[in-house]
Amino acid sequence: MKSTLRIPFVSLLVFATAICVLVPNQQRAIAAEDDSFEAAMQRAVAHVRAREFKGAIEDLDAAIKHDAEQAVAYYYRGRVRFQLGRIKESVADFDKYVSLKPSIESRQWERGIAMYYADQFKRGADQFELYQTFHDNDVENSVWRFLCMTPDVGVKKSREVMLPIKNDPRIPMMKIFEMYRGTATPQDVLNDAKRGDPSEETLKGRLFYAHLYLGLFYEVTGKEKEASKYIKLAADKSLAGHPGINSYMWDVARIHEMKMNGKLKVSKDK
Repeated sequence: MKSTLRIPFVSLLVFATAICVLVPNQQRAIAAEDDSFEAAMQRAVAHVRAREFKGAIEDLDAAIKHDAEQAVAYYYRGRVRFQLGRIKESVADFDKYVSLKPSIESRQWERGIAMYYADQFKRGADQFELYQTFHDNDVENSVWRFLCMTPDVGVKKSREVMLPIKNDPRIPMMKIFEMYRGTATPQDVLNDAKRGDPSEETLKGRLFYAHLYLGLFYEVTGKEKEASKYIKLAADKSLAGHPGINSYMWDVARIHEMKMNGKLKVSKDK
């Protein structure tokens, strides 16, 4: 959650770096007969970049079959399983990743989000609280902890103990934080997104985050019609690949829309 474009932990970049100079067709053409861990991971990352998630799963399964002790494969498979709506399997992969590499547990915001959608709210809240020790200026982290807490303690108590954020520089994040704290309105968030006369492309990126967190806010406060409206805006397919929107967070909006429409079945064998 450290930046608007949430880049995976630096130790994972070795695989992405290995393919970044290849064009998409070349990426997907990495020798299929090469069953080494490295080749399978390169193919998987190429599939992910092309949003070919089923193909990515096949190669990640192959990588893990080749070497089940390589933590990075579970990290990527956890992300892809989430993107496919296989939520509990996603949590299991993130758990395995952490068990193999305990030092990265505090950085696992994706794990916390997966726990939220798996209805593992206490575990999700604990994960976001731990993430705060890694990066303490991320509004999204504070909001997701709030969302994980509300099923157990309600909105009022969750507001009282929100993780403090001083200055997340991303517009309109601080206004989103104030809205969840109860000191700003949804309209304040929408107005703030337009601050500084942004370009059309910049505004689209800002409004994505405004719409996503407005939708989640309205849902947790019992306003289903408004929640549906804003989640639908955030999950608009035209926003996929927008340079100002983290692609994984766009998938979170898409998954949440599936959940609201009854199309997300949280089961291990989905």
